[in-house]
Amino acid sequence: MSTPHLSVDRERCIGAGMCAMTAPSVFDQDPDDGLVILLRPEPAAAHGAAAQMAVGLCPAGAITLHGPKAGSS
Repeated sequence: MSTPHLSVDRERCIGAGMCAMTAPSVFDQDPDDGLVILLRPEPAAAHGAAAQMAVGLCPAGAITLHGPKAGSS
């Protein structure tokens, strides 16, 4: 089974910050331009659900989850 991993598209990001508020262990915002910074492309299991939620909350669709969804067997 492959490990889920994340990718971000900074060109698509609008700097809403939903990702950083939802999963601060996985995402941050660049202090200069406010765009997403991916801290953990392969988040620990403890942060998987929050990372998956951040994917769904991103208004620009700038975050992609690759591989199995968090919590799936």
